[in-house]
Amino acid sequence: MDSSTAALLGGAVGAVLGAATILAFRISERDQGRTSLTPPEPVVPPGVAAVLSVLRSSALVVGPDDSVLKASAPAHAMGLVRGSDVGVVELLDLVRQVRRDGQIRESDLALRHGRGRTRTRHVAARVAPLGSRLILVLVEDRTRERRVEAIRRDFVANVSHELKTPVGALTLLSEAVEEAAEDPEAVHRFSQRMRTESERLTRLVQQIIELSRLQGDDQLEDADPVGVQALAERAMDRVKVDATDKDVELRFGGEGGLAVLGNDEELVVALGNLIENAVAYSPEGTRVTVSARARDDAVDIVVTDQGVGIPSAELDRIFERFYRVDPSRARSTGGTGLGLSIVKHVAATHGGEVSVWSVEGEGSAFTLSLPAATTHQEAL
Repeated sequence: MDSSTAALLGGAVGAVLGAATILAFRISERDQGRTSLTPPEPVVPPGVAAVLSVLRSSALVVGPDDSVLKASAPAHAMGLVRGSDVGVVELLDLVRQVRRDGQIRESDLALRHGRGRTRTRHVAARVAPLGSRLILVLVEDRTRERRVEAIRRDFVANVSHELKTPVGALTLLSEAVEEAAEDPEAVHRFSQRMRTESERLTRLVQQIIELSRLQGDDQLEDADPVGVQALAERAMDRVKVDATDKDVELRFGGEGGLAVLGNDEELVVALGNLIENAVAYSPEGTRVTVSARARDDAVDIVVTDQGVGIPSAELDRIFERFYRVDPSRARSTGGTGLGLSIVKHVAATHGGEVSVWSVEGEGSAFTLSLPAATTHQEAL
């Protein structure tokens, strides 16, 4: 190959390499231009992520494509997140509204959950923009507050209704006494009725006060060892007069030396209510037995009677406030429908429970289960 041919070949190779270099440079420039036009994916600021990790409320950070970029543990537990999506349609609608106009929104939502979505959770949602592209969602579970408020409304309504009966009866009886002023026998009869109604009213007010104090269900902060036999004897003393009047025998049995943890006065009230109910619904000449037995870390105090029993259909409702299996019989016995509800609340505040077994015509057995006091605690 002569020198002219070599020079020509070298020039051709150089031209090809130059063209390739220019083409690669232009492709690189185009790709860089495209990259600069594509905005970066939004990133949750580290400060926000740290705050979400310690929030007790449910919190979500939602990206521009409605995907969940960050969620607190309560949000997952509440079912607000499904995979990387917002799991509640109403919440997603709020997110999109805030993204459109940048206005903070608050709303109360009723979310269906549980098996078959038969249960309702009431929540308060607050949705706000977080920076220019992210949306922050905060959700507070208000179910318990709603339930407490509903119970309070029902309680006030029931109290008003229950108070009308004895108050109205006293008004009528006082008018009757006035009209029968010249009839000593009628005055005596009406005055006896007035005494009965006034005692019922006093009892109702006392139980309303007691239940109002207990209905928070807060656990006892200070619990002391309470001897079960002494507790039973004090509770039986409260109803000894009524038992004697009906010729109902009161007896304590079971294991000795047992003790429970709790508030002595509240436990006397609870156990006294169970014994009083047993006496009130027992025929004359029968027996009411209070027994105690140890079970694991608890003590079962059982009140057994030989009374009329409770229909099986009513067993699930007898611990409700103001509920009476037989309202007409409750009026004759002076029942208020609050005694068993008080027992239930006392059991709850003591970390225990109350249950019932009953057969119509054979009697009932109420079991008050309470935490047992250890030997060391009894020594203190």
